[in-house]
Amino acid sequence: MAIATNAPYSSSVQPTDVNHDIITLDVMGMKCAGCVRAVETQLNQIPGIIQATVNLITEVATVEVNQAIDPQIIAQHLTDAGFPSQPRQAAGFQAQLKTGLDNLEILRFQQSQRQRRDLIIAIGLLIASSTGHLSQMLGWSIPALTNDWLHGALAAATLSIPGRAILVEGWQGLRRNAPNMNTLIGLGAVTAFVTSVVALLFPQLHWECFFSEPVMLIGFILLGRTLEGRARNRAASALQALAALQPKTASVVGKDKPQLNVNDINHDSAIKLPLDLVQVGDWVQVLPGEQVPVDGQILQGTSTINESMLTGESVPVTKQVGDDISGGTMNQSGAIIMRVSSVGQDTTLARIIKLVEDAQGRKAPIQQLADTIAGYFTYGVLTIASITFLFWFFIGSHLWPDVAIIAHPMAHHAMGGIHREAMPSITATPMLLSIKLTIAVLVVACPCALGLATPTALLVGSGIGAERGLLIRGGDVLEKAHKLTTLVFDKTGTLTKGEPEVTEILPQTAAINTDQLLQIAATIESGTQHPLASAIMAAAQARSLPLLPATDFQTIAGSGVSATVTWAAQNQLFQLGTLTWLESQSIAIAQSVEQQARELAGTGKTVVGISLAEQFVGLIAIHDRPRPEAATVIHQLQNQGIQVMMLTGDRLDTAHSIAQTLGIPPQQVLAEVKPAAKAQAIAQLQTTNSSSPTTVGMVGDGINDAPALAQADVGIALQAGTEVATETADILLMRNSLSDVAAVLQLSQSTFSKIRQNLFWAFVYNVIAVPAAAGVLLPAYHITLSPSNAGLLMALSSISVVTNSLLLRWKWR
Repeated sequence: MAIATNAPYSSSVQPTDVNHDIITLDVMGMKCAGCVRAVETQLNQIPGIIQATVNLITEVATVEVNQAIDPQIIAQHLTDAGFPSQPRQAAGFQAQLKTGLDNLEILRFQQSQRQRRDLIIAIGLLIASSTGHLSQMLGWSIPALTNDWLHGALAAATLSIPGRAILVEGWQGLRRNAPNMNTLIGLGAVTAFVTSVVALLFPQLHWECFFSEPVMLIGFILLGRTLEGRARNRAASALQALAALQPKTASVVGKDKPQLNVNDINHDSAIKLPLDLVQVGDWVQVLPGEQVPVDGQILQGTSTINESMLTGESVPVTKQVGDDISGGTMNQSGAIIMRVSSVGQDTTLARIIKLVEDAQGRKAPIQQLADTIAGYFTYGVLTIASITFLFWFFIGSHLWPDVAIIAHPMAHHAMGGIHREAMPSITATPMLLSIKLTIAVLVVACPCALGLATPTALLVGSGIGAERGLLIRGGDVLEKAHKLTTLVFDKTGTLTKGEPEVTEILPQTAAINTDQLLQIAATIESGTQHPLASAIMAAAQARSLPLLPATDFQTIAGSGVSATVTWAAQNQLFQLGTLTWLESQSIAIAQSVEQQARELAGTGKTVVGISLAEQFVGLIAIHDRPRPEAATVIHQLQNQGIQVMMLTGDRLDTAHSIAQTLGIPPQQVLAEVKPAAKAQAIAQLQTTNSSSPTTVGMVGDGINDAPALAQADVGIALQAGTEVATETADILLMRNSLSDVAAVLQLSQSTFSKIRQNLFWAFVYNVIAVPAAAGVLLPAYHITLSPSNAGLLMALSSISVVTNSLLLRWKWR
């Protein structure tokens, strides 16, 4: 089903880089993977389009262009080709959200009503037709229901009313040289009808009238599509569930003003405003039981917030003044006033929706292969059907003359004593036998199963991930994730809590005491952002040590920082960093200090030194405790056969101490790696074995991890990390829990297990069903498929693939 034109999840044009834009369109009328290929071919023919990706399940096309192209022109091009399309509009986010959801529900209701109407009509005609033939086979005498003219009228009504859309869409596909599933069904149904009409008008041919075949065929197809459509809607429900979290209004009680104090706010003065009118800086009141409308920071009040809809974490989180909260979460216990920090597409919820939609639009390589095969599948079936007709008409019926009687649906009853005298009139001629087998081939082949095998499983898998706070950027990421052989963890903030604490302050000169050394260190670190800097500044604040005047801050990433600090009534150069870096700055460090630093590092602490001019003046030791779940997660990954490594810029002895605690072997620790060299370290791991390249994943959270996350085959970032890291990563863990690393790998393995099952079934079904329908088993085993049975099998094959994908939800319940 197509998503509404002004659906809220992405704008029609979104910048990707300096020269390229992405245009998003809703495309209707696709029935199978052959249609996907036809749409992609049409799009790629338009000048200026670099690449087009089409998703059969979500009915969305994303087009990458390298020049300004009006989305309406692209949409019209597809519409003219038989696929009604509309570009996504870049209207206000909240307006898109409401209108998009409303339109989506309308579309769903209309399609459901149309399917239900056609199915009811088709089933009614099928019952009437089947009753007549059943009574005839059982020897009953019901003239009104056994009349061939009546059955011809029933078949005509079936084709012209519930089957009309199938015939029209099949003809359109054939006319534009892009035959699809409807083309095969339409050819089969019309051929059966026309052959029966000829048999009715020219009884001297002794042909069978099988008007029931198109009636049963259309009925089974519509039943299958109705069930398949419901299953596909369930598979695609994750995105709509996320969008439905966004409230439509917010209770605004004030705005950032110098003269306004939050404690003076009258809670009864709240004004309900549509979310599109809420701005950054507004003060919004959220009462218990209400959803948080937008992202912001609490200014007043304390409450517990249920974030499960975004993170998958069922335990509510206590929030107080100064804490950040996200739109779409639920305020459970207390009234709060929050300051709006982001609105519209900048909110966490909007970014998650966009990420999930993009993920569902990105194809896995295995899906591209399946779509390519399915794109040519219809041509192959038409060829096989033609060969089937020619073989049985000119060769098969002469080699095995008795198969005409065996293949006849009345033959077994006639041989059993019913209507024995009618045998000559029911014997199928070579022409009739060839036509029936050809129809069965056209109908039984199912490119739908092949086309649905991968996208339905990926859609369900990415939806499960979104519900559990595992945001995966695409099917290609899921495919890579299940192949990972090596997983590299950043240490600080990833394997450790990221909340380091100062444990030792050791002055090395009588001129500076403990508090003074900490005060100087905090002053220097105030010019940078790093977990160690935060720890030093927090320790200074705990001792109420004010920062000193300072200028000329300089940061050497992964090494240290320097600043000119006003100390002892003079502006003096202080440096803080690793001992190795200080030595490279011509700072002399005594052997006793080196030994002291090694002993501290041996206990897992990070040691930094401080110098004044060219004199070493002190050591500060900082300890960042491992995450409670880190050791368990690493053990789980190792049991799965994944090599776990640790990457850090820390000293080797510090890194080894942490690694030993977590169960990581010393030879799998990469220490003293500069930030700029982290990506290079990942690249070296990827090419360690040239004959069999290693598939490497990287887990990190800091700005220094971004290049390595991009270099890795799969980059995994914790949501609490820096924005550049989370934007670079392929997988984002919203709960900031390392246990989700193991969970996301298990999800990828489960998803691709379903994909393999689906593809196996789709291929095996067609490999067995098409030859059986072509009459391969007829001479030796007297087994063949009637067109109606072939249609039933085809419908069941598509349903089975979608249902098997939905079973993934049951496993992850």
